[in-house]
This record gives sequence, C-alpha cells and structure tokens, in this order.
Amino acid sequence: MIMNNLPQAVKEYFPYANVRPHQDKFIETVYAAVREKRSVLIEGSNGLGKTVSALSACLPAAVENDLKILYVARTHRQHERVIEELKAICKKQQISGVSLRGRNQMCLNTFAAKNATDARSLMEVCELLKAKDSCPYHRAPEEQNYEYLQLQHYITTHPCKASEIQRICRKKGICPYELVKTALPDVNVIALSYLYVFDPVIRTAFFKNLDSQLEQIILIVDEAHNLPETAIEIASSSMSLFVLRQAELEAEKYENKDAADFVRFFRKEIERLTEKIGQEEIISPESILEIIQKYGGTSSPRELVEQMHDTGCSIRRCLLAEGKNPRSYIHGMSEFLLRWLETIGDNSYINVASRYTTREKTKTAKLEIVALDPAKVTEPVFSATYANVVMSGTLQPLQAYAKLTKLPEDTFHCVLPSPFPKEHVLAVVCLGVTTAMDKRTPEMYHLIIKRIIEVVHNTPANTGIFAASFDVLNTLLATGLEKALNKPLFYEQKGMSSKANEKLVAEFKACGKGDGAVFLGVQGGRTSEGVDFPGNEMNSVIIVGVPYAEPTPRVKAQIAYYERCFPKLGREYGYVLPAMKKAVQAAGRPIRTLEDRGALVFLDYRFATKYCRGFLPSWINDGLKVLPCKEEVLAREIRTFFKL
Repeated sequence: MIMNNLPQAVKEYFPYANVRPHQDKFIETVYAAVREKRSVLIEGSNGLGKTVSALSACLPAAVENDLKILYVARTHRQHERVIEELKAICKKQQISGVSLRGRNQMCLNTFAAKNATDARSLMEVCELLKAKDSCPYHRAPEEQNYEYLQLQHYITTHPCKASEIQRICRKKGICPYELVKTALPDVNVIALSYLYVFDPVIRTAFFKNLDSQLEQIILIVDEAHNLPETAIEIASSSMSLFVLRQAELEAEKYENKDAADFVRFFRKEIERLTEKIGQEEIISPESILEIIQKYGGTSSPRELVEQMHDTGCSIRRCLLAEGKNPRSYIHGMSEFLLRWLETIGDNSYINVASRYTTREKTKTAKLEIVALDPAKVTEPVFSATYANVVMSGTLQPLQAYAKLTKLPEDTFHCVLPSPFPKEHVLAVVCLGVTTAMDKRTPEMYHLIIKRIIEVVHNTPANTGIFAASFDVLNTLLATGLEKALNKPLFYEQKGMSSKANEKLVAEFKACGKGDGAVFLGVQGGRTSEGVDFPGNEMNSVIIVGVPYAEPTPRVKAQIAYYERCFPKLGREYGYVLPAMKKAVQAAGRPIRTLEDRGALVFLDYRFATKYCRGFLPSWINDGLKVLPCKEEVLAREIRTFFKL
C-alpha cells in the first residue's frame, strides 16, 4: 500500500515507500491523539510496524513543540530496534536518538563493576572514584577535549545505539555512561527501560540529567501488557533473613552495641514468626510494630527505625571514605522497615512472610511488602506527560487495561486488525489434554508428549514449546520428551542468566538453517515475550497449558483487591487476563513478518472454551480449529499447512 493517506506532517518522517495493511490507520490514530495532547491505547498485532509508526506519528508534534520522546520497552533488543528505525527516518529528516542502558551495563571500570552488587552501590562507587580522580575513563569538564566534544556532538545529532557508543568509548578511553548523560538534554528520542520513567526514585535522578519535565515528554510505552506487572514490582519490596544476619555482623564489626542488640533481637523474632509458615502467609503489618515495641518498650517504632537508618547512613559514609563499596545492610534493613511503616493502613498493599530455598539449597525466610495496585505507579506518570502512546499486540479488553493503569479518561482506544494473510496462520486447539492441576498425571504428560511429537515431526525446521510453568516444563523433561524427539532440544532453566539464555536462543535459531530443532521455555519468560523468531527460526509454536498463577495468598489478595475496585471483575483482572496475555504473547513468536507462516498449537482443551476464547485476539480466534483427541489428526493438520 502506498502512503497517500498519511498526514502530510507524518510523510516527512515515515521512511518507507509503502505502508503495511492497517499501518496507516495506526499512524493516523496516534498522530491525531498526540496532536490534541491526548493519550492513545492501541492494540496492533505483530508485523504491523508499530515502532516506526509510533515514532513517525509522534515526531511532528515533538519537533514543533520542542518535546522529547521517551520510548520505553522491556529489553535492550527493543531499544536498539528504535534506533534502527530512527536511522531509517534520518534519511529523510535529521533526528537524534540514543538507546540508554544503566550505569552497571555501561561502566568500563573493572574495579567499580567488581565492587558493586547493584545499581545504587555502583553509583556510589562511581562517585567515590570520580571524587578521588581514580577512574581513568572519567573526564571532568575541563578535561573534555575536542575528541570528547566531537563524540558528544555526534550523539546529539545522530541516532546511536548504546552498544555502538560503548564500543567507541572503550577504544577512546572515555566513560560511555557519562558521555551519554551529558548529551541527553539535546537528544530528540531516548529508548530506555520502564524503570527510568515509572520508578519514582530513578525517575527523579534521570530527569535531573534530562533537564526536562514530564509535561515536556511524549511517552511511548511498547509491549505495554507488561506494565501492570512491572509497576507492582516497582512498588513492592522485600527483606530476607540473610540481610538481617549481615546487618547483625555489620553492627558488631563497627562495635555499635545498640544496633547489634536490636538487629539480633529482631532477627530471632522474625525467625520465630516464620518457622511455622509452610510456604507463604499474609501477616498483619502490626506484627512487626509489636516486635519493635517489644524490644525497645517505645511508643514510637519509627523513632527506633530512624535511628537504625542514621546508623546505616553513617556506615556508608565511613566505607566511602575508606574507598570501599558503600553497602550497608543496616541501611537496607531500615529502608525496608520505614517502607513497612509508610504502607500500614493502605489497603493497596499486603504484608507477606514466606519460606523458600536458596540456590545453595539453604532454607530461609523473608518479609515482603507486596503492592496490589499498579496505578499507584502508572497514574502519576500518565497524568503528567504531554501525551502517552500505550501499545502492544495483547491489550484487550482495552477498558480493563485503562482502568488498571488509570490512563486519562479522554484516552483514545483503538484495536487494529492483523495485517497477516489468514492463510499464513494455522491456529488449533487439541481436546483431551490439559495442565489443570487435578489432571497432571503421568498418563496426561505422556499424551501431551505424543501431541508434541506430532507437531515437531511434521514441522519443516524449528518448533518452539512454551509451558505453563517451570513445573510443567520440568515434568515434560522427566517424562521423556527429549528422548522422544527426532531433533535437538534446547531448554530454559529456572534462574538462567540473561547471557546464557541469549546463547541458548542463538544456537536454537541457527538450527533453522538445517533440519531444525526444538526450544522449550515457559510462558511469560524472557524468550516467550522478548525474542522474535521469523522464517524458519520457528515454524510452529506449541502452547502447553494455560499459565494461570498458582493460587497463593498474594494472588488471592490481588483478586480480592481488584474485586473491591472493580466489582464482579476481580478474578478476570487479577487471574485470567494475565494468564491469557502470556499465552498469546508466546503464541505470536513465529509470526513476525508478513511473509512468515506459522502453526500455533494450543495443547489444553480450556483454550477451546467460550470463556477463554473471549480473551484471544481475533487474528487467532477467527480461524481457530478445535481438534478431537485422536491419533494423527494434529499431524495431518500440520503436514497439510506446511504442504509437506
């Protein structure tokens, strides 16, 4: 399709000669909303070209009104994709952009990286090294030579990937993080993590460097179905018995008897509180107040906690002065307890005590402050920006999403049809199989594996399998999945590092050039949502089970909270929608370009029920076939689809 229908202002930025089916409607909707300083909640399926569409639609208003575009997404790959599209746009209009990574991922100083365990401690180590003039990569303003200023100018006039900047800075001996930070005020588009915008603490620091306010921001939220869960994680916090033990040792090391006595008493009381808990239990927030009062006989628990906080701050200053990592466990403990005190009486939080086993197979426990309301994090942002573009391939029902995140009431709502030819997608549900808890028998798993084999053995190259949970994944392996396959199997492991996962995925993708392989992961994992598998990288995808959350006390509390806020919709909002979004995201992995052909196989009869089908997008639901539980029926469907 040619782009005659696009607004003239957008044509100046849209970099391609043609638009995909429905892409023009996407652009027009976003352009109209942003021009009116309104938000837009828009669902568009894979392959629509949402990234370049959103950028092209927002840039006219951004340039005309001297606004910045912040494009938030979940993964570095998505951030880099933004820069790739900006480079295409730059062939028509000069626009600057940068993909931003955290200090811990940009830092070139091996001492700093080695002595910092988290972003906050790295920041403190970094500041210490700069103050002592001990970082070879840091350039004070008076040391910023022509080469440095030339690099800074390049970033403010061209689209640059974080990986490109880091590579150049390593050769030049310049800190990439500091270089990017000084350039930010003059950059048009910044691609970055959700945390920079939605975490209040990180946002405050980031906007100081940005030299801008939310009112001057057009915010694009990509893969927005992840935002409610991310917002809840941001607003929640935890403290383990390990932290308390370390805080006790820290107090003894600094010979602070008062702090040591309190932490020891508090740790023993928490051990006593959690020793009878099976796995997880909601506790009264006042129970911690009672412990603090029991220790000090004080009517002001806050006063005692603030004393601990002052002690922690003092220890951090001492460590900094000694040139050491300024991490204080007493400070961490007191920060958590202050947060505990702040949230008492707020019914959008619950307090949880739980027991768990560490990677070292040690049994321990922790306390958690669990947020239930994502809007506490999202609403302050959405209500303050110039405009918001909130988009994903899985947002329906839009009204539910808008309510959960408290988007402005005048937000545009739009759902676009899929651009894919219907004959390129085969979607089937197999009856007779399920991962429902009461049906997870050895016989059921053997039957599921039979159906998997029918798909794998009749798929031209690669097949992806996404299980409802790691329990299901591990049981498939234990039941003999790998032995039954005639292709190599690559599978995710719980706790696998990002680097190990990327290597695993790359090896699997490479098999698409040969006879193919099988990838086994979980729905809701980084591979099932953050990775594309076009062409033969994944011809078929198998969704094993509906990924309903385990009905833990916190899940039940989430449902109950939503039920209070949205009567009769609590279970749907807190339990069903999150599961169905994970399933649909995983199902969309093979369909990434208009030329792709993909078989989507749902191995759970529940996907065929009227209730669950109501949450499937039309591009899956309209042509969904329901197959009987008979041998070779599924195999014939796959063979016919791929014309084998």
